[in-house]
Amino acid sequence: MEDQEIVRQASEYVFKLFKERLSQKLVYHNYKHTFETAKEALDLGERHKLSAEELQDLALAAWFHDTGYITTYAGHEEESVKFATEWLEQQKYPADRIQRINECIMATKPNSVPTFLLQEILIDADMSSIGKESFFASAELLRVEWEIFLDKFFTNQEWAQFQIDFLLSMSFKTSHAQRKFASQLGLNIQEQRSRLKKESKKQKKKNKKQRETLAQPKRGIETMFRNTYRTHLNLSAIADNKANMMISINAIILSIVITYLSAKSSVTGAEFAQHRSLILPIGSLLLTTLGSIVFAIISAQPEVTSFSFKKKEKINTRKVNLLFFGNFTNIPLEDFQKGMHEIMRDKKSLYNNMITDIYYLGEVLDRKYKILRISYSIFMVGLVLTVIAFGIAVAYY
Repeated sequence: MEDQEIVRQASEYVFKLFKERLSQKLVYHNYKHTFETAKEALDLGERHKLSAEELQDLALAAWFHDTGYITTYAGHEEESVKFATEWLEQQKYPADRIQRINECIMATKPNSVPTFLLQEILIDADMSSIGKESFFASAELLRVEWEIFLDKFFTNQEWAQFQIDFLLSMSFKTSHAQRKFASQLGLNIQEQRSRLKKESKKQKKKNKKQRETLAQPKRGIETMFRNTYRTHLNLSAIADNKANMMISINAIILSIVITYLSAKSSVTGAEFAQHRSLILPIGSLLLTTLGSIVFAIISAQPEVTSFSFKKKEKINTRKVNLLFFGNFTNIPLEDFQKGMHEIMRDKKSLYNNMITDIYYLGEVLDRKYKILRISYSIFMVGLVLTVIAFGIAVAYY
């Protein structure tokens, strides 16, 4: 080499520069990568029997080629050229050789086409990791960098596919690099294919497991609808039974009280008039039974929802619930048949109709239980007030 001292100074300068200013998050493009690139560039340069001057320029380009990462990630090559130019000018380095070094640095930019040997050697040195056993460890470090600085995220399968595509698309520029790294590059490609195959199997297994956990149309979904319908119908039956029980109890009480009052007022009117203090508890009981029985009847009263339909309109089976008699009895038989055939052809329409039906069943249940609660509350409060009123009447009598 023409002057090993300037190369040594350059390596020390880059080391200090990276130590003081390079982000610790750069786990791949750091001093270690720069050192290995400079080492491989020097080895390939010697194999190509470069002159001392060319070898020195190649080494300097290798040391400075990633210094631009200090200020930027994307487009760091231009920044690397600035660092190299500034330092080399301070060392009174020849301008034409600085230009050659800068051209070598710019050649490391992706998709650049090298025009002379030094550029090809530096590119091969920079990409030499693909022909080494450490390729997979280095690739994972690069993956982390891309996630941090470029917001590029890959699943394991995507990364494995990206890596195999990258390895197959890459080729060394110089014959000596091909001879030196071709064997390990081939092994890396085989290993990457194996990793991709494993990741593909894992993904297929994962997808299969996810599909198995999803509700299946013939089992899970139908079971869900069946159980939901059964639950709603059972709740509706319970509400109706409670309403019937309330109607029966209050009807019996009401009939007894009315019969008793009729008998007393007609047979012993004068005697009954002497006990007017009992009018208050009896009246309270009558009002209680009447209010409770009215709300119980309203709760048990059948309710039919319906929709308006014009003959010129086309039925939208995804919006109209044709499974409910309150709806389909308002449309002609022909339109009903067409709508049902459409539902049977379109799974989404079928499920929409079943979901809509469940929704309206829920609305009816909500109304039933709210009114039934009022009936029971009137009965409970009324009985308490009746007992209190009776107690007061007895005490004053």
